[in-house]
Amino acid sequence: MSQTYSAAPALPDPASAPELFQGLLTRRVSAYLVDLVLMGVIVLVLSFVGLIAGFLTFGLAWGALALVVPLSVILYYAVTLGSARRATVGMQMMDLVLTPARGQPLNGGMAILHAAVFWVTVWISWPVSLLFALFTPRRQMIHDLLTGTLMLRRSPMERHWRMQRARMNQAY
Repeated sequence: MSQTYSAAPALPDPASAPELFQGLLTRRVSAYLVDLVLMGVIVLVLSFVGLIAGFLTFGLAWGALALVVPLSVILYYAVTLGSARRATVGMQMMDLVLTPARGQPLNGGMAILHAAVFWVTVWISWPVSLLFALFTPRRQMIHDLLTGTLMLRRSPMERHWRMQRARMNQAY
C-alpha cells in the first residue's frame, strides 16, 4: 500500500484563506526589525560579560568575543523558532508562525537551518528576497522555499487548521 499525503491537511491557499496572508510581508519586516533589536541587546550584554571576563582572565576570554554574534543569533533562533510557538519574539508580536510545508517537524535544527538560509539569502541580496515574495502565491521568500516552510498569521491559521480537521473528521 503506498503512502499518500491525503491524510495531512492541505496547505492553506491565499484564494481560499486570504486572512492567513493579509499584511504578511509588512508583518515579517516588522518582526525582523524587532528581532534585530533583541539580538542586538543580547549581543551587547554577552559582549559586556565577555569584556569583564577578559579582564578577570588577563585577556584569555577576549578570544571568545569573536563567537558572541554568531552564537547569539543561532541560540536566539533555536530557542524561539524551535519552540512550540514556532515564532521568534518579533513574530509573536506580529501574530506570525512558521509552518513546515513539507511534512517534516519544525524542531531546533530545522529552525537553525531556516535562519541560516535566511541570513545567507539576505546577506547576498535582500531586495531580491523581498521581491521574490511578491511573486509567490503564498508570499514565501527564497529561504522559505528552500527550507520547505511557510509563514502565516497565527490566529487565523489556528482557526483554519481547526476547520480543516473538522472537515476531515466529517469525511470519515
